[in-house]
Order: sequence, then structure tokens, then C-alpha cells
Amino acid sequence: MTTEREKMTAGENYDQFDPELQAQRAKMRKTLGALNQITDNQEFNRQLKPLFNECGDRLFVENGIEFDYGFNIHIGDDFYGNYHLTLLDTCPITIGDHCYFGPDVGLYTPVHPIDPVQRRQDVEMGAPITIGDNVWMGGHVTILPGVTLGNNVVVGAGSVVTKSFGDNVVIVGNPAHVIKTVK
Repeated sequence: MTTEREKMTAGENYDQFDPELQAQRAKMRKTLGALNQITDNQEFNRQLKPLFNECGDRLFVENGIEFDYGFNIHIGDDFYGNYHLTLLDTCPITIGDHCYFGPDVGLYTPVHPIDPVQRRQDVEMGAPITIGDNVWMGGHVTILPGVTLGNNVVVGAGSVVTKSFGDNVVIVGNPAHVIKTVK
């Protein structure tokens, strides 16, 4: 039998009010509430790292991180996340090596129906986000469900990324678009 967690992680319709999922979100809110009070950066990051499914070497995140579950987050080596990083991980979020995120960056995997009847029925699903290696995001960047960014991508501050982009590009705007290539 498929659980609501398995359906959620696979991007299928699932019950967001499933008791197991609600309990996990409540546990994570409590854990992150306490964690975000720690002022020693080394201790903060030491306690943060095991909350992710996978995390490489040299993780450094500033206080204020928020996420739903943690079990759908995969982070490579040499990651820096500035203040107020939000990772809504109903589906997998995969971040490559040597990535740097500015303040108030949000990666959002949940998808809610456009149809109001479905929304009233609390139908929820999601789509994974994949970030390649050597990606730099300026402050206040928003990455929407289903987006994949290639390697060596720079995302300008304030951009809203609604679609996927390949390697070696600088993208900016709302919606984000390519303004130049990186050599």
C-alpha cells in the first residue's frame, strides 16, 4: 500500500493533512524553532546537517532556515545559504556542489490546483527541483516547482524562476530569462 508520504514525494496527489505528515511538519517546526535560536554558527550547522536526507561536506547556513520535512532535501559539498532560506520539500530538492544562495531564497516544490473545486478538496501535489553545480542565486530568488537549473548558473536578485534552464547562463527577471552566457 502506498503511503501519503510516498505519494507526496513522487509528485502524486496526496492528503496534506495525513497524520504522519502533519506530525513530521510539527516536529520539524519545533526542531527548527530551537535550532534557529543558536547563535554559534558551527554549532548551528552541526545540528542542521543531520536533518537533511543527504548533505555533503562544508555546509554553512545562516539562521532562519525553514523547511517542511528534511527527508526530501539533498545538498552537495560546499553549500552556503544566507539568512531566511526556505526549502518547501514536499518533493525532492537536489542541490549540487559549490552552490551559494543569497538571503531570502525560496525553493518551493508544492503545487496547488488552479481549479477551485480541487483546491477546496485540499488536493495537493508537487514537482521536484534540481539545482546543478556552481550555482549562485542572489537575494530574494524564488524557484518554482519542477524547475531544473544546470551547472554554472547565476540567478539575479529578485528573480522568479518558472521554467528550467541549462548550463552556463545568467538569468534574471520575473519570469526569469537568459541575459547572457557564462564562459
